[in-house]
Amino acid sequence: MSISKLFMACSLTLASLTLATGAHAANTDGDTTKKVVKKAVTKTTKKAAKPVEPKAPDEEADEPSITDSAVTEFDCELGNKITIYANTNDEAHIALRWKKRLHRLTRVGTTTGANRFENKLYGLIWIGIPAKGMLLDSKQNRQLANECRNAEQMKPVAITEAPANTLQ
Repeated sequence: MSISKLFMACSLTLASLTLATGAHAANTDGDTTKKVVKKAVTKTTKKAAKPVEPKAPDEEADEPSITDSAVTEFDCELGNKITIYANTNDEAHIALRWKKRLHRLTRVGTTTGANRFENKLYGLIWIGIPAKGMLLDSKQNRQLANECRNAEQMKPVAITEAPANTLQ
């Protein structure tokens, strides 16, 4: 008889725990979760409502000033022409005229010693080495102008003979 009483007590305890846990879970999942979810959805919706648009190029405001600049003209293959305006007080920037448009380019460091200038907004890259220069379009992954040479680079290279070896 004592086993049946013990079995009955365990059954009642288990039933009451199941009911209490179910009621507590229903209460917790009901109001609190909905409030948290609503707040999270509201905050995300507000942030997603204002997408950040890329800056549109402003033709007039983006043109750099070229007063008091040294002008270098380059003749490139296929009849292309590039003009570079360099300010002696600012070696970090140049102005580059390409197809009747003036662009401001910023110097980028290189390991090779080449002069590299970029305008990330328009995707222009100017690379100048002692023998020539080239203009690249990083957005379309192509060359715009190659074999660009200024008057100094067009001059023929003078070959000088080394003095005869006098060691005997």
